[in-house]
Amino acid sequence: MAPRIIKKYPNRRLYDTETSTYITLAEVKELVLGYKDFQVQDAKTGDDLTRSILLQIILEEESGGVPMFSTDMLSNIIRYYGHSMQGLMGSYLERSIHAFHEAQKRFQENASSIYGEMPRIQADVPNVVGGYLEKGAKAVIYMQDELRNQALKLFSGFPYSAAGNERAAAEEKAKPKAASRRKGHSKK
Repeated sequence: MAPRIIKKYPNRRLYDTETSTYITLAEVKELVLGYKDFQVQDAKTGDDLTRSILLQIILEEESGGVPMFSTDMLSNIIRYYGHSMQGLMGSYLERSIHAFHEAQKRFQENASSIYGEMPRIQADVPNVVGGYLEKGAKAVIYMQDELRNQALKLFSGFPYSAAGNERAAAEEKAKPKAASRRKGHSKK
């Protein structure tokens, strides 16, 4: 089936050709969340602007609420543009997010097969699965930390890696101390 076409006009408005209405970025985000296949095209040239619109949505999400990417992570991603490892970094991030998404989906499927459809629990009834969910959240955080550590190990030999920057910073801190020690010995 052909993707849903959304046309972007020079006035920056988005026109959904399927519903024959103008839509907002929030509605485009809903298409993404609903796994709807779509393509954003420049109304005049027909150029594909989908990536640009998706990046706009990410920018809005990062600007408000709780950001997903730290400043350090964004800085490191920027440093890989134009670097010989740019293609590897892009595919690594894509595979990592896909693996995380699959693990999350399996977790949700396992939880629903064990517990079935979760009933709405009244406030005065203790939440019997709260501990289970907390452990699940801790497992996801642990997995994220492990993925980060593996990424740091993988890229530690390349320029711009966090591990390399930490090592260089430690070496810089050690230099002044060694120089001051030498000065102290020469006075005696």
